Amino acid sequence: MTNPSDLAVCPCKASSESQRRLRQEGYKRTLLNPHLHNPELLGEEFFWSGGPVGILLCHGYTATTAEVRPLARCLHAAGYTVAGPLLPGHNTFPEDLNRVRWQDWVKAFDAMLDRLYGRCETIIVGGESTGGVLSLYHAIHDPRPAAILAYAPALRLTLNPAVRILLHVMAPFKSSWAKRNMRSGTPWQGYRVNPLKGTLQLIQLQKQVDPYLSRIQQPVLIVQGRHDITVHPGVPERIASCVASPVKEIHWMENSPHTVIVDQELDQVAQITLDFLERVGLQASPVPGPL
Repeated sequence: MTNPSDLAVCPCKASSESQRRLRQEGYKRTLLNPHLHNPELLGEEFFWSGGPVGILLCHGYTATTAEVRPLARCLHAAGYTVAGPLLPGHNTFPEDLNRVRWQDWVKAFDAMLDRLYGRCETIIVGGESTGGVLSLYHAIHDPRPAAILAYAPALRLTLNPAVRILLHVMAPFKSSWAKRNMRSGTPWQGYRVNPLKGTLQLIQLQKQVDPYLSRIQQPVLIVQGRHDITVHPGVPERIASCVASPVKEIHWMENSPHTVIVDQELDQVAQITLDFLERVGLQASPVPGPL
């Protein structure tokens, strides 16, 4: 089986204008992009073929696929086909996120899902933060996914009312706010700022998901870090209490922040995920080797 770290990544999804600007500034998109934290990591979309059970893992707001690759490698090693879309506005320039709408993220998510359905018999959808919300959105509108994996799903942010009002007031005039909680030593890649208009699009996406959670009937796994200061701590229980799923699990990682699938408890999160999938009858089938 091919080592995921050696797999080729897909072509750049940036707009032609963004690609032109990147060439003018004289650096490669992922390896040398100064707008990214940890620019040396691979952040393009990926599709790693494995067994007949496929998993879509989607990154979060301002991040790249580097955010889901460590968990994706664990799942691929277990025999799953794993794919990760790169959402529009990401892995280029922060201001690109102020030019997209939440519907653009849904289209990119669905496009990668169509690729998985062309390869796999059974599909599981999941993601970190905004990627988790997109997975819930898809499950609301499409009963085909067999399960949902929601890692720190950003269904509600830890924004107090004053900050929320300020966000709406400032978004037309200010491009972004600098992040205060950038962590070193973890393989997270993404913008060093939060684009404001893009953040408003995330809030719009939340409004398309929260009122309709009761339509979800698939098994749901929710994992969140105890030290998450981005997603409201009430989100896991909100999801679990609203979905109509007969199987729903909440797991709190005691030593993890928001980026729960790239931090120190990744191994435990991966095992929790594999155990959950086995309990709901979605374990990976062995990939036949050469005769």
